[in-house]
Amino acid sequence: MAFYEEMAVMALEMIPEFGQPVTLIKTESGEYDPETGGESPGETLEQIAQGIMLDFTGQEFQSNSLIKQGDKKLKIAAQGLEWAPDLLNKIVVQGRVWSIIPPLKEINPAGTPILYELQVRS
Repeated sequence: MAFYEEMAVMALEMIPEFGQPVTLIKTESGEYDPETGGESPGETLEQIAQGIMLDFTGQEFQSNSLIKQGDKKLKIAAQGLEWAPDLLNKIVVQGRVWSIIPPLKEINPAGTPILYELQVRS
């Protein structure tokens, strides 16, 4: 196993120890329906990931004007995910729904995703 793949496995092992399961929800748009002249209903996909929800530090508030009071930092292990999170996904943590706010960071040395760092807002 390559070094970065080992790091991805290690992140997946450590995050559940200190974190919790989170649900990523992705809604795919439907296709055009010529009979109705509109779009058919889309499909909603869900996957469970392992994540750690953290508060932003005072230093981060000072250096990033996009952070608002109540925003959280969510770190998700990349190993084992069927699809990567994107800005249109919703996140559910302990029954509370969060939206992803840019920027979405993917930690991927040498092209191997290890961790996703998200700014989320309820």
